[in-house]
Amino acid sequence: MKNYFDVLKTVKLFNGIEEENIQPLLSCLCAKSIRFEKGQTVFSSGESIEQFGVVLSGQVQVVQDDYYGKRSILAKIDTGSLFGESFACAETKTLPVSVITTTESELLFIDCHRLAVPCAKACGFHSKLIQNMLSIVSMKNILLTQKIEYTSKHTTREKLLAYLSAEAKNGGSGRFCIPFNRQELADYLSVDRSAMSAELSRLRNDGLLNFHKNQFELL
Repeated sequence: MKNYFDVLKTVKLFNGIEEENIQPLLSCLCAKSIRFEKGQTVFSSGESIEQFGVVLSGQVQVVQDDYYGKRSILAKIDTGSLFGESFACAETKTLPVSVITTTESELLFIDCHRLAVPCAKACGFHSKLIQNMLSIVSMKNILLTQKIEYTSKHTTREKLLAYLSAEAKNGGSGRFCIPFNRQELADYLSVDRSAMSAELSRLRNDGLLNFHKNQFELL
């Protein structure tokens, strides 16, 4: 765990907690870290979870597969960010999504009940952790609303422009990189990859944007 202390200091769940208290806090929460290979399933759709995860290194995706096997990427979770917290804390009986590693990853797991209930030692961390968790969940709800805005557009062109415009605005520049390859972007926007690639080419031909791999420029 000490190898990832620099990462733990940046985790929003621990905002407002002194650095020297992070390790005792993790001990209080009985947190444990596990290494996963690329492409491993961390949580499976249909199971029940009581723990949420923190990405210490690597990256995971939150995905949802429909009856026919079509996959939708709901979120990419990078180093220092949480995943599964809403489902663990809500005591959801069956998980509606899966979590899969996209690279070799080290993940930290924390039991939601230990976070919410003061321990026998009566340490003063729990109220701050709950406050931080509320902030994290609220921000993720905002991001989910943004994704719904993209996917609710009627055409692939509208979905692409809505998403890319938001990325440019968030980055403060017309030039930016997105965190998806072509298939992942198609899955994220719930569109067909071939149709999306064709639409990107039309947008470039229309003089609205340029792109190379995951680098984009809005014109």
